[in-house]
Amino acid sequence: MSSRALSEILRLELTRNYLQPGDVGAAVRLWKNYVHRPERQLWLDYECGDVDWYCCGDPIEARSLLDTVMQAVSPRSARELRAVVDRSDGVWNLARRTATWAKDKAQAEVEL
Repeated sequence: MSSRALSEILRLELTRNYLQPGDVGAAVRLWKNYVHRPERQLWLDYECGDVDWYCCGDPIEARSLLDTVMQAVSPRSARELRAVVDRSDGVWNLARRTATWAKDKAQAEVEL
């Protein structure tokens, strides 16, 4: 990301009471690490929940924060941040499609 976008995000973190310096970077890392987990772990998180989220942060809330930040910054900075987030979103959508396919396949086998 450009220094202009990074400085705008830092200014946002310093002026909003719900953000602290480094929160956006932490949200990007948390979301990126979450979507790159094996599909089996993602499915277990979906089914059972993940107790680690209490200490390490909820990746779904992190993604929501990134949406909020993209709306609060200038369009140019939002495009740059969206490009970074879209890479992880692409992995997430692929994993969700595969998990849905596996669920549908397992359900079809049960019905037989």
